[in-house]
Amino acid sequence: MFRVGIITASDKGSRGEREDISGQTIADMIKDIGEVCQYVIVPDDERALSATMKHMADNQGIDLILTTGGTGLSPRDVTPDATLAVIDKIVPGIAEAMRAESLKKTSRAMLSRAVAGVRGRTLIINLPGSPKGVRECLEVVLPALDHGLAIMTGKASECGQK
Repeated sequence: MFRVGIITASDKGSRGEREDISGQTIADMIKDIGEVCQYVIVPDDERALSATMKHMADNQGIDLILTTGGTGLSPRDVTPDATLAVIDKIVPGIAEAMRAESLKKTSRAMLSRAVAGVRGRTLIINLPGSPKGVRECLEVVLPALDHGLAIMTGKASECGQK
């Protein structure tokens, strides 16, 4: 089991004006691969998001950070920017796979700026802000996450399939 952190980027959610259904959806969906050790709602603020990601990765020993919200084109949508500011290397296939599958359902998927990358031994993945988007995107990446996290954290060393 991996240690998971969930970050919801939401101005209204951080003020208690909106229930965070997307964050709960993430928690429900990842039960088979990990335990949620940290769950926070922060405003749509690049510095706050970056600081939270750094803290989870560097101080809390979180293996996987899943963010929800802030991946669109609004001026307040800064989650990908915050993520790019803290990762050591990008993992483009994750965001590409999510967008490709989402495009089968809606042309609006091409407007997503979601990214994924690694900071140290922590994988960070940006998910959409809606519960439906979270479900659709996590369904795409979950089958590969267990293996990817095992390789990244050193719990496995072989990538060859039998």
